[in-house]
Amino acid sequence: MITFIKYILSVILLLVLAACSVSKDVETPQPELPENFRNAHQITASTDTTTIADIEWKSFFPDAGLQELIGRAIAKNYDMQTAIKNLEIAQLQLRQSKWNYVPQFNAAVTANTTIPSQNSLNGISLNNFLNTSHIEDYNAGASLSWEADIWGKIGSRKREALAIYLQTEEARKAVQTTIVTTVAQGYYNLLMLDAQLEIAVKNRELSENTVLMIKQQFSSAQVTSLAVEQADAQRLRAAQIVPQLEREIALQENALSVLAGSLPDYITRDTKLDLAELQTELATGVPAGILSRRPDVKSSEYELHAANARVGIAKASMYPALNITASGGVNSFQSNNWFNMPASLFGMVAGSLTQPLLQNRRFKTQYEVAKAEREKAVIAFRQSVLVAVGEVSDALIEVEKLKEEREFAASRVSNLQRAVTNADMLFKSGMANYLEVITAQSSVLQSELELAAIKRNQLSAVARLYKAVGGGWK
Repeated sequence: MITFIKYILSVILLLVLAACSVSKDVETPQPELPENFRNAHQITASTDTTTIADIEWKSFFPDAGLQELIGRAIAKNYDMQTAIKNLEIAQLQLRQSKWNYVPQFNAAVTANTTIPSQNSLNGISLNNFLNTSHIEDYNAGASLSWEADIWGKIGSRKREALAIYLQTEEARKAVQTTIVTTVAQGYYNLLMLDAQLEIAVKNRELSENTVLMIKQQFSSAQVTSLAVEQADAQRLRAAQIVPQLEREIALQENALSVLAGSLPDYITRDTKLDLAELQTELATGVPAGILSRRPDVKSSEYELHAANARVGIAKASMYPALNITASGGVNSFQSNNWFNMPASLFGMVAGSLTQPLLQNRRFKTQYEVAKAEREKAVIAFRQSVLVAVGEVSDALIEVEKLKEEREFAASRVSNLQRAVTNADMLFKSGMANYLEVITAQSSVLQSELELAAIKRNQLSAVARLYKAVGGGWK
């Protein structure tokens, strides 16, 4: 009786130890962050936590055509669908991990017949003592087994499953932010190509009129054939750009269609590049905000939590495991008294402590590997924060400098457009030669195409800033 009480007390003591962890977690590091993003003061004067990341993507991108395209991409994009399935798998695994504390329960019914050799000792014994040539055994019972979570191994597995689930959710958000930004940039590129196509067609028509005018002057011997040839070369150059842009438009439409999970088709545009609304209120908040808003940063943090749990699992595997088993039921070697109570009843209760010996080197290696993987997770988290801060700063610089660049480019286009008009008038009055007209037309074509590209770059930079500060997943 005293021995039994000691056994029970030992089991209780071990169960109390279940709340103890054999491995100490590494806390999420606090990376060094600046008080504000570089160049943020040039874009916004806000120094509080207000940020465009809190704006839903439908509100941040007001264009109806772009909203429809982004919504379709989020719903049908295959990367997004894969991310959702990964989340469902992680959710099932998390739900399953909650059952690790539940004992394993099995029930079985068996019936066996054994016929020994007539010349064997068993066969002779059966014939002499039981007057039979075979043995029958009927069994119906249930067994229960449970591993006590002494060292927190089962709890660590649950924590790992939770961290993986949360990490998968952040991965889904990261996929959505990428989709939103990529679709927006593709849509803006399409608007730019439309604008450039209009510019190319207009300049092609202008060049055709110039060629006609120079041919008339050639007919009256005012210019040589060289003037006609150079003017026609300029016309062909302007005309060549048109099919190039038409090709790029079709390719961009195909890319956006595939991104939206659809077959290549025409993409509806509800606005033009010069009418596309450019966000001017670009509050970025404080750098510390990206720790909670950027899905990739949060994903790295949850990976660190999972790595902590894996270290705990590896460490606990090196210690003894307490298993408690129980079984019971009815058993008989004759079917007619199989369920004869209480004679056919049987039962067993056992407890065991299992300590790995020969596998200790393997478990220790797994533990050391788990710690190294955790150190890698810390490094990855720090890197994700550093990359995030860098991306915000890059986008802010782009937004600021592209605004200045566009002002200069717009002034240049205005000057060259006036120069084309003046060159035309002077050429008609004989005060300018054909080379001046061709040069002016070539310059204005190039500058107008560049201005459209700069406006596209501005819109794309704002979209990148929105993603960089953690927007797009709401």
